[in-house]
Amino acid sequence: MTDDPVTVGVLSLHTSKETKAILNAVEALGHRGVWLREETLTVSLDDGEATLDPDVDVVANRLLLSNTEQPCELLGIASTLARLRPTLNEPQHVLTAFHKFATAAALTRAGISVPDAHLALDADAMNDARGRFGDEAVYKTAIGTHGGGTWKVGRDEEVNPVVGERYAFLQSLIERDDAEHADLRVYVVNGEVVAAMRRYAPENDWRTNVALGGTVEGVDDLPDEVREMAAESAEVVGLDYAGVDIVEGEDGWFVLEVNPTAGFKGLFEATGVSPAPDIARLAIEEAGGAVDDDAVADLRSRFDTSTPSGMPRKAVEPVEPGQVVGYTEEVLVSGTSGTERVVSKSDTGASRTSIDTKLAAKIGAGPIKSMTKVKSGSVKAGKSRPVVDIVVGVGGDRHTVAASLEDRSHMDYPLLLGRDILEHYQVDVTRRFEDDASADQDEEEEEFGEE
Repeated sequence: MTDDPVTVGVLSLHTSKETKAILNAVEALGHRGVWLREETLTVSLDDGEATLDPDVDVVANRLLLSNTEQPCELLGIASTLARLRPTLNEPQHVLTAFHKFATAAALTRAGISVPDAHLALDADAMNDARGRFGDEAVYKTAIGTHGGGTWKVGRDEEVNPVVGERYAFLQSLIERDDAEHADLRVYVVNGEVVAAMRRYAPENDWRTNVALGGTVEGVDDLPDEVREMAAESAEVVGLDYAGVDIVEGEDGWFVLEVNPTAGFKGLFEATGVSPAPDIARLAIEEAGGAVDDDAVADLRSRFDTSTPSGMPRKAVEPVEPGQVVGYTEEVLVSGTSGTERVVSKSDTGASRTSIDTKLAAKIGAGPIKSMTKVKSGSVKAGKSRPVVDIVVGVGGDRHTVAASLEDRSHMDYPLLLGRDILEHYQVDVTRRFEDDASADQDEEEEEFGEE
């Protein structure tokens, strides 16, 4: 181990508070942090020598793969760097972790409890197994994030083995009759639990993801069984740091997912503990650098998301939202039983995405979660519409949204993109997917809850 500063590269092509916090923790511990992203990263093979620029001593892999159209491309980049430098969360292990069924298979083989599940590549084989999972089952895509691509399905609902371009599977629904639906997010770094929080599902939903409106609270009295289960799960999958999701059922504890790029902003808000300095220390020590333990302990109480010195100049002021969408766009829309490619209209005046009833039935959108009140130019008093879950693919991104259900047969577009999706993009109203499009009426929505 050396007292000289080492250089830690954090590989992340998306701008996130967590990446900033890790880089700032590296600097606070007396070392140098560099953000490895599009603006700066190059690898050159010349006359038998491999050169990485910017040069780093160790790589902390934080590539977000779940929302990416071609995750193997990013895994290839990470694999390239892992051939050249020591790497935390090595890409071959991340490959297992970000595929939920692969994770479940690895944990099952290691003797760690996971909910019963069934993956089939044929629709008949998938639906023939539906009866094993009771009146309600979980139906989810094998790759997803923030609760995206996850539904409850009834016993008589037919499901498709593919949602959009991604395989899906059935899983037992773990619930306790006497308890509000909740699970635990346990953050593990280097085999040790750094912090844990309990996540509660929002009203009219059963998924606990903070991104979907779930609430959280810190957990100080984490059972030893859960602590050991979380640490062992991260080890089995092969991750140096991970957010492990665990739920308690009538028959004990079950691991739901092991997340290689789990966010920890909500964890910090719930617990006052940031895993960033622990990740920074692990990377520094992996490269042979020295770290002061008291400094790490002190930094856990901070979540420094200011612009790090190692952030490329061109990326300091990122343009958000990034990708441009037109007034009309061709998108993929998916439900539990199918996927359709349709032309949608972008409407920044609508708070919520809206889908035609016939299209919703065709893709198996649902179930109905709540009701929403919609105001339009033609109906000043507003009217009520059901709200259903759908997955909308825009370019390489996928968004799970609660869309209002309406008869749009008299309109030109069966899908209207509201601000729940458009907030992630720039809208160019001069760009159209087709040249002869006509406009629908603008709409604004106001939720008033379930009826």
